Amino acid sequence: MQSSRPFDAGRRDFVTQSTFALMTAGLGFGAGALARSAEPDAGSPNHSAGSRSLNAGADSNAAAAGGSPGIDPRGVDSFLNAVAAGSFELHSLIVARHGQIAASGWYAPYRAQAPHLLYSLSKSFTSTAVGFAVTEGKLHLTDRVVDFFPSQVPPTISAKLAALNIQHLLTMSVGMPKDATPTVTHEHDWVKTFLAQPIEFQPGSVFLYNSAATYMLSAIVQKVTGQQVNQYLRPRLFAHLEIPEMSWQVCPLGINTGGWGLSATTETLMKFGQFYLQQGRWNGVQLLPKSWIADATRSHIQQTPAADKNPLTDDWYQGYGYQIWRCRHNAFRGDGAFGQFCIVLPEQDAVVAMTSQTMDMQGLLNLVWEHLLPAMSDNAPTAPDEWQHLRQRLAGLALPVPSNIAPAGNAPASLPSPSPSPAGGAHAGLISPARATLAGQAAAVYRIEPNALGVTQLSISARPDNVRLVFGVGTKTHTIVSGLGSWRDGYTELPGTPPQWEELIGVDPSPRHPAKVAVAGAWKDAQTFEMQWRYYETPHFDIVTVHFTERHIEVSFQNSLTLMSTALHTERRPVLEGVASS
Repeated sequence: MQSSRPFDAGRRDFVTQSTFALMTAGLGFGAGALARSAEPDAGSPNHSAGSRSLNAGADSNAAAAGGSPGIDPRGVDSFLNAVAAGSFELHSLIVARHGQIAASGWYAPYRAQAPHLLYSLSKSFTSTAVGFAVTEGKLHLTDRVVDFFPSQVPPTISAKLAALNIQHLLTMSVGMPKDATPTVTHEHDWVKTFLAQPIEFQPGSVFLYNSAATYMLSAIVQKVTGQQVNQYLRPRLFAHLEIPEMSWQVCPLGINTGGWGLSATTETLMKFGQFYLQQGRWNGVQLLPKSWIADATRSHIQQTPAADKNPLTDDWYQGYGYQIWRCRHNAFRGDGAFGQFCIVLPEQDAVVAMTSQTMDMQGLLNLVWEHLLPAMSDNAPTAPDEWQHLRQRLAGLALPVPSNIAPAGNAPASLPSPSPSPAGGAHAGLISPARATLAGQAAAVYRIEPNALGVTQLSISARPDNVRLVFGVGTKTHTIVSGLGSWRDGYTELPGTPPQWEELIGVDPSPRHPAKVAVAGAWKDAQTFEMQWRYYETPHFDIVTVHFTERHIEVSFQNSLTLMSTALHTERRPVLEGVASS
């Protein structure tokens, strides 16, 4: 199969280099002083450098190498240097060779035990579920899609719709003129809506990235097995790999979204890649046939490069398998928006797993080829000092916390005070929240004007090491505690959190609430306190700014999707305005 149209630029606009610098502009990201978060969730170490077995039943060549993972630690170090020097926000990294983890680290407040939203990397898991269903005889690649949903097909079935089969869904060769996802996800019945979309080209002839096609695969697996994909994979794959329970978003009818919405730890991604590297075998058991793995990871259709792309240097034009991208260097990968990667390098017997938030996904892949790939050698020096240096560096990885930028001596010692009313008035005696809190008095309370979020009240108090905000929404309160110079872990159910890419994938009908968040803030001037709310189970964050003027307060929200590009997502939350209450 060949592509007869340019590659679907709409799906991959976020990898262009024209807007990725917005990620870091004015937000204080990049090299500089780093501060650690609170202790990570209990569990496995938050970093490692050296050799740690995946318990995958890998070939014995790792033992033959004297226990060495076959990685030069200087290559990992240079990769981290290049990430820090570029416009990338890496959240985690695991590098493994010969079935052993050579290096792993998480940038605080991200942590090893926290699952990370994978976006389209979810597709490779859905494809794997199809593989199991085919192996068990529940499906055939040539099965027609319309035959699974007789009550949801349109009144007139076109010849092209009638020809659409499972393999076409797997290879993104449905034949639709555009990605159906934004249309499908804004309706109640996604299957019916997908089947109603026009098919312009003969299925199998044109590559066009269509996340709704993967949703259809999920719907078909659930139709023939009676289980959601997440449930179906648990005894067949996840239990064998000792992967913890994972959440996967569902459509309004309770079907896993398939093409996005899975959350998994970085170590889960590593194990998933190792499973594919070992051709479907784990701990001596052939879970999926080698033939399926080989078929899923080879190129079935070729993308036609856009005019401004070079297929020799661009990893989005190397061919496409069953929801798996071919890469340069004879590698293959699953990937997700904003830099979620599971990269398998068969020639190097290696896997690289990363989570991040970046617009320049190709740039991040380039760093893998430039630094990590050359470091993969069975002749790599043991270099104890270099490994010790790398261990220490991985242990100290952290995203920068906001820092005070008010001129020296001008940063406020406390939150600004509401202006007192005339003597004897209702507000007489109000003092700053910081001083009131330290003195054991009540926090400052503000009445909030009517707004779309439903916030009616906000109270603020401060201590030397944190600022506490309590939002009143109806009968509920939502508390955010911001560290000063460090991350403070918490939870939030405040409406509008965490950010969602709803323009493409709709609003999650089953959001994970309360959302886990780590918060740090700093004074930008004597009247402005700015926070980062890091939703560390997603790639995203909010910038929340509190501005004080006399007795009034304003609270504004800006999400990281909008900060990257307004074309991705528009910030819809209103500015909250309030006045000090009596």
